[in-house]
This record gives sequence, C-alpha cells and structure tokens, in this order.
Amino acid sequence: MGNVLIVDDEFSIRKTISLLLKREGFTPFEAAGIDEALNCVDAHPVDLVITDLRIGADSGIHLLEALQQRATAAESIVMTAYGTIETAVEAMRLGAYDYLTKPINPDELMLRVRKVLERKALREEVKRLRMVLDGREQMRSIVAASAAMQQVLEVVERIQERDIPVLISGETGTGKEVIAQVLHATSARSEQPFVAINCCTLPEDLLDSELFGHVKGAYTGADTERQGLFQQADGGTLFLDEVGDVSPRLQAKLLRALQEGEIRPVGGNRVHRVDVRIVAATNRDLERMAEEGSFRSDLLFRLNVLPIHLPALHQRREDILPLAWHFVHRLRERLGRDDLGLSADAQEKLQQYNWPGNVRQLENIIERSFALFPGPVLSAQEIIISTPGKVTAAEPQDETTLSLAEIEARHIRAVLRANDHNQVAASRVLGISRSTLRRKLSQMG
Repeated sequence: MGNVLIVDDEFSIRKTISLLLKREGFTPFEAAGIDEALNCVDAHPVDLVITDLRIGADSGIHLLEALQQRATAAESIVMTAYGTIETAVEAMRLGAYDYLTKPINPDELMLRVRKVLERKALREEVKRLRMVLDGREQMRSIVAASAAMQQVLEVVERIQERDIPVLISGETGTGKEVIAQVLHATSARSEQPFVAINCCTLPEDLLDSELFGHVKGAYTGADTERQGLFQQADGGTLFLDEVGDVSPRLQAKLLRALQEGEIRPVGGNRVHRVDVRIVAATNRDLERMAEEGSFRSDLLFRLNVLPIHLPALHQRREDILPLAWHFVHRLRERLGRDDLGLSADAQEKLQQYNWPGNVRQLENIIERSFALFPGPVLSAQEIIISTPGKVTAAEPQDETTLSLAEIEARHIRAVLRANDHNQVAASRVLGISRSTLRRKLSQMG
C-alpha cells in the first residue's frame, strides 16, 4: 500500500494516526521531531510524510524545506490547529500536497492519504513509461541489421528493469560506450548522471583522483577538495572503459566500491557512501588475465554479472552499409546538405573491406572522404580507407607526380571547401591548430 511517516510531537496523535494507517494496510513510521524524521527518511523508502505544522519549538515548514533539499520522492500533507492562508500557501509552495486542520477527521484523513498516494503512483508510472519510451527510442537509433547485434539489443531490453553490473567486451571501435549509454537510458537510473572514463588514458595516480576524488593538500597542486567520478555519478551509471588497464592497487579500491558502496578520496580519512551502477568495458581477455594474476578474479566476478560481447564489424557485414548510410545522414544534417550520398561502387568498396578499426574507423573514413571530396556522391576512388601507417585509396593519377607540399596544399583546400572555408572547423578536421593552418595558408599564398 505504501510507507507513511507521521511527524508530531504529541504521542497520542502519532499513535492514533499510526493505528488508522495500519488498519487500512499502510506501513506507518513515527517521529517526534525533525531530526528523527529525516533519519527515518534516510533509512527507509517513505512515500508520504504527514507532519504537524508545529513540532515542539520547531516548524513543519523547516521539515518540508529539508525534504525539498534532499530531493526525496515522498509526498507530504501538513496538519495544524493553527491554520492560516499564509501558512497553507507556504506549505504548498514547498511541495505539500494537502493541508488539514486539527482536530483531524479520520475518514477525511484516509481519503486524502489515498488520493495523494494514487497521484504519486500515477506520476511514477508516467515517469516509468517515459523512461521506457526514451530508452527504446535510443535503442532504435542503433544500427543493428545483423542477427548478432539484434541479439545484443535483445539482452539490453531484457535487463532494463534489473540494476546489475554489466561487462561489455569487444574490439576497440565496436561501439561499447554506445551500448553502455543505452543500458543507462533504459534503466531506472536514466534521469541521473551517466559518467564515462577511459581507464587506459591516465596514469595510476591521476586515475585514482579522477575516480575517487581528493581532499585539499592530498598532493602537490591539490589546492581544493575535488569530487571524483563515483560521487558525480551517484544515483546514476559509471562507465569504466578499458577496465582491464586498471592497476592492481586501484582494482582493490574498485572492488570495495562495488561490494560496499563506499569510496575514500585520495588523502582523505572519511568514507563516502555512493549508489552507482557500474558498466565496464574491455578489449582484453579478463579471464585469462585473472588466471595469470594481473586482474583480480573477485573484481571480475563483481563486474561480470552480465556479459555482453560486441562482435567485430567484419563479423557482422550486414551492418556495414546501414552504418555507412547512417553516418552519411548525420553529415547531411550537420552540413545542411541533402545531396550527399554513396555511389554503387563506393558501397561495394566499403562492403569488401575488413575494418580492423571497426565502427569508429568506418565513421572516420566517411567523414574524411567527404571532407576531401565534397561530393555530392562519393565514388569508390574517393573513399579513402586508411589504417595506422597506411592509406589505401585510388588517388587521381596526376597526383603521382606531385610533391608532398602540393599534395598537402590540395588536401587543405579540399578540407576548407568541405567546411565552407571555416578555419576553426577545418583546423579541427586537419588535426592542427588554427594558427598553424593560417601559417600554411600564408605559405600557400
């Protein structure tokens, strides 16, 4: 039925209302003061607070203010023997659903209690349905023509009501963070933060501070206290990309955070409680690492409650062309050009390539090719497929006699044309600063 907290400094009133609620199937809690009431709200899920406007020397308005600061989901009803329009307006402004004058009529009280809890249940159902619809919309945005990716999305849909850790495995560039975002969007935590970090890009000490925060003076340069990502993600989801690169010392801290819901900032003595769902990802074989002793097996068990494996792009060739067109459509929207497209031979070239860099490589190549050859329709010759240290593309034949400086100049001009001669955007595509671009333009005359 619902948990109801009665806050009144008069014992007889608390007991009377408590008995009424219990008889109707509700679970009552009692508090004689504000501190006791807030402790109860922190310790139990409370659906409704019924509070006197005068609680000893304190005010029920102060309790409503404290509940508002805590962002609790509990509704509230105020009761008083000193009813005035001003206090009623103030109570309603602070979120009170209703206002009753003592002496309380039992039938009237129960009618109000049922109404407020029915309204709360309806609002939560609307919120849940909106969350489900938003999550499904995000799932539909994922290109998944292949059976392998359909199976991945089926798993995501099956667990959307379950608040459990997930370990996503797969090669670099397969879209692990995209799946993590969908897991968050389809969960009950969807309105809370989604926080992501790549664990392989930071040295151990900096990663420690990023994850768990630090206190002032924890190390040289720590001039202020700083919240870590666990605290920033409190109530939501923390995505740990490339978790296999975390050092053994930090693995122990991660394990405690998962087991106990507790973190300790760098240099601090105080433990902070956090409520975070962990979604981790890796391109490494964590089971083999656990056997070798380089990854804690107990942490692996905690992370790997539900494993999801993303196949490499060459293992799901049905997704290559839908993904390519997806990226073309995004460029159309970004550039305001509906004429961009891929020729039949360009599509054939994309379909035949093995994509060692997976989805991320495909996206980069589509964007780079349209930057170099503004189209509108790319041919196979204009699809520039590159891997580290290698570029495979059929360059125009007259370029075989060009110098490096001439090739660079032609490339810069093509990127400028593709970005409407916006130097800031062009320098970002070229991977150089704007000042460097301007210097090169000056050299080119």
